[in-house]
Amino acid sequence: MRILAIDYGEVRAGCALSDPTGTLATPLPAVSPPDTDRLADLCRENDVELVVVGLPRTLSGEEGSQAEATREFVSSLASAVEIPVETWDERFTTRMAAATRRQSGAKADEDSIAAAHLLESFLLKRQARGEGPGQ
Repeated sequence: MRILAIDYGEVRAGCALSDPTGTLATPLPAVSPPDTDRLADLCRENDVELVVVGLPRTLSGEEGSQAEATREFVSSLASAVEIPVETWDERFTTRMAAATRRQSGAKADEDSIAAAHLLESFLLKRQARGEGPGQ
């Protein structure tokens, strides 16, 4: 199952795609501006079966104005695709992405690296629930 993860922002949407087995997460070029039609095309072109959008929360788990904007984006994207669109807690992914770029010299943009970290955490949770590859 291919899964697309999106780190939504008002200026751009970082993107990462899982491999068909749902094991690996690979950063893709960010979509700027974050256009739902372009993202829907990306889903079709890559046979995506599920979209996971990072939901920003505070350290205490509360949602602020950015979370509200993200939920509106999720609703718009869900109308543009014929596959499920879910949210996933994205706390710390931006910090992790910055560290990844510093440590590895990764060429992908930071938003897409953040989306890859988001997708990795989502995939690990699915595997822990027995929903991952080989289950």
